[in-house]
Amino acid sequence: MAEARLFAELQETKAELQRLRERVAAGTQTVHKDLSLVSLVPKWSGSETGIPLEEFLSSIEGAAQIGLWDNSDRLNVAALRLTDGAKQFYNGCLELHSPDADWQKFKTVFRNRYCDTHTDQYHFLKLQTARQGRNETPSEFADRCRALSQKIVCKVADPLAQRIHFENAERMLLASFFSRTEQRN
Repeated sequence: MAEARLFAELQETKAELQRLRERVAAGTQTVHKDLSLVSLVPKWSGSETGIPLEEFLSSIEGAAQIGLWDNSDRLNVAALRLTDGAKQFYNGCLELHSPDADWQKFKTVFRNRYCDTHTDQYHFLKLQTARQGRNETPSEFADRCRALSQKIVCKVADPLAQRIHFENAERMLLASFFSRTEQRN
């Protein structure tokens, strides 16, 4: 009885092994998407008090890379994670519901709709007049100032130019801190 069961299991294992060999020989790869990573993508409302659009898009890109999502998965996840005004905009945007809508079009449409209309001077003034909040830790304040300084810096494709812009943003951040320190003393 036990020998018959072992023999049956052995035959089943051999058959499975043969199927796997055939699949490898045919070049068919099994891709397992991990859609449980959707929970890592924060909800996004489009409000100024929420996370920036680029952070939202970046979280989708990161989860997609890890979870082996394709572009249609990214588009569907993005649509699912929208709330409030951003969801209303998406629902009313006919070009995002057309058959040729894809992830790139989603990013382009949302970047155009939710682009920052403030000037560099506005962000520079915000940085120069930033004050640490009562319940804000020094680290949180530094992060907020760094985010303000990066809004001043334009994004360019050239890595060298981008590094120079980033260094300028860091200098502005340090200058802002030093000016506040001198004002307090």
